[in-house]
This record gives sequence, C-alpha cells and structure tokens, in this order.
Amino acid sequence: MEVILREHVDNLGRRGEVVKVADGYARNYLLPRKLALLATEGNKKQIERERVKFDATEAEEQKVAGVIAERLGSVEIEISRKVGETEALYGSVTTSDIAEALMVKGFDVDRRKIQLQEPIKKIGEYDVPVRLHRDVTTRIKVRVIAEGEPEHKPKT
Repeated sequence: MEVILREHVDNLGRRGEVVKVADGYARNYLLPRKLALLATEGNKKQIERERVKFDATEAEEQKVAGVIAERLGSVEIEISRKVGETEALYGSVTTSDIAEALMVKGFDVDRRKIQLQEPIKKIGEYDVPVRLHRDVTTRIKVRVIAEGEPEHKPKT
C-alpha cells in the first residue's frame, strides 16, 4: 500500500514522502496515529501545496535542535548507583535515568532521543549520543559513580 507520510517516521521516511508499506502496518499503525495518508491523487496534490510550509517548519526545527545540541555538547552528568565488589552496578543506568539527570540540569530531552545501545552496567565515563533531530546529533558525557563516592569537581 502506498501512503504519504505526514510526520517523519524513523526507518521509513520524511514528512511528505510517498512510501510503500505493508497493508497491516498502514492500517494498524500509520493511519490510526495520523502519521500517514493514503496516497490518492487528491492527497498528493494537497501535500505538494503544503510542502513549502513543511520545509520551513523542518528548517526551524533543525535550527532549534542545533542550538540545543550546542548547549548539550558541553554538559556532563553524574549518576550514582550502588556497586558490587567487581564495580558492576546493582541495576543499570538507562535512557530514562539519563533523561531525568538532564531534566535536573534544565534540558527537557525525551528518553527516546538518547541513543544508548544497551543500559550501562559498570562505573566509568561514557559518551552517549543524543539525536535531537533527524540531522542533528550531539554527545553528552555520562559519568557513573559508586554511591558515596565524592562528586566530581570541575577543574578551575
């Protein structure tokens, strides 16, 4: 089934693109969530008329994401966890934990934008990518420390 995307859908396409998807995916996911329209001639013409507005909105979103990425690039966060004798964490540090730590620092970043391949299970420093926009990705430093360990003091 051919559909026109109304929003950017990861691993599928950008807003305004005509893509071919499985019928069930379109009927059960894309269409009910208003992420896509059926690719009829009328809808194609409507999307073409709206493309200029889409492009302007996309450029603005990318610009805002770039500004946030610039600010986020210098952010370092510390998360403390209980640790066993082998420096393995009891539990793990997940994208939700990182999003909460960023919220404390004043950044409202959705946990789904944090590109952590798997939860962190050892103490140490990690570079974690954050994908703010399709074309804008930055990295933040996440320092996982043992509970009770003194907080990291920035060098002055």
